[in-house]
Amino acid sequence: MKTLETERLILRKFAPDDLPAVQSYTSCPDTVTYMVWGPNTEDDTRAFINMAIRNAEQEPCRDYQYAAVFKDTGTLIGACNLHINDEQTAEIGWILHPNHWNKGYGFEMGKRLLELGFDELSFHRIIAVCDAENIGSYRLMEKLGMRREGLFFDVRPANKKAEREYSDELLYAMLKSDWETAKEIAYYNALPFAFNGFIDVPSLTNGDIYLVCTNKKPGDPEKNWIPGYEFAVCKNSEQIGHIGLRIGYGGGQKNDNLYYGGQIGYGINEAHRGKGYAVEACKLLLPIAKAHKMTKLLITNNYTNIASRRVCEKLSAKHVGKMVRLPDWNDMYKEGQRFINIFEWHIE
Repeated sequence: MKTLETERLILRKFAPDDLPAVQSYTSCPDTVTYMVWGPNTEDDTRAFINMAIRNAEQEPCRDYQYAAVFKDTGTLIGACNLHINDEQTAEIGWILHPNHWNKGYGFEMGKRLLELGFDELSFHRIIAVCDAENIGSYRLMEKLGMRREGLFFDVRPANKKAEREYSDELLYAMLKSDWETAKEIAYYNALPFAFNGFIDVPSLTNGDIYLVCTNKKPGDPEKNWIPGYEFAVCKNSEQIGHIGLRIGYGGGQKNDNLYYGGQIGYGINEAHRGKGYAVEACKLLLPIAKAHKMTKLLITNNYTNIASRRVCEKLSAKHVGKMVRLPDWNDMYKEGQRFINIFEWHIE
């Protein structure tokens, strides 16, 4: 079992002389209020440490028990673990001394365990559970990007300090695909662009169709809304469709709107479909995108929308996300969609 690092912590194997530090939090009623064990006696804690040491020596390891210590001082402040349930699934958990709550250490531990589970051990699914009243624990799971999948009544013995015999339990989970999606969102949100106001729109025509700017929608930094241009797609004197270009990346409450929604959205009136106008309209947007120093544009579509997929293919856009699951807070999910395709159009 190898040692892990986070920004401020070392996650290492337990040692016998960790007993006083571990006992300081396992015997604390505040720490174990929502646990199914504790408060611990010294014998209880010693038995746990001995178990953790034995498990760390197993090959292959199936129960990764880590002591969390400060990088600079070596002081032990808590613990975390990853337990292998089967070939596809693992479970993670953490605990901290109350002196170190609400300082982000739990997030560091949880994120590193997810990295271990997904990037290094290649699990398909990682879960975490907690007492349904343990607000701090389930908020941490949500901050890590885990999804609440269930609430189960009276399934875990309540702590012996509690008035109830049983307590309710929350189940959170993350799929490897969720983990990869989160990394992709972070990648795209870090891409450079420039927006110092809307530009004067030049003539956008290919001699067959042309775009007319109908709206310049300002962004709202407080709401993390992205600015954008809206155009009518015209042929001769007739509007045959519409197209929009959003400037930037991210957007929305969770800063993921444009990953799921894309920078370009378009629609061609039914009578004019099948003639390549959507492809040409997208190309006409390039001077605007390049004026704002954008190099990559995302175009997304419902996985059943074959016509839109062909538009992306004709643009030589790279298919970077196949059957990407929409989160339940996304507007498209609320409209009934569940999966989308994501294409990346490199425009440098």
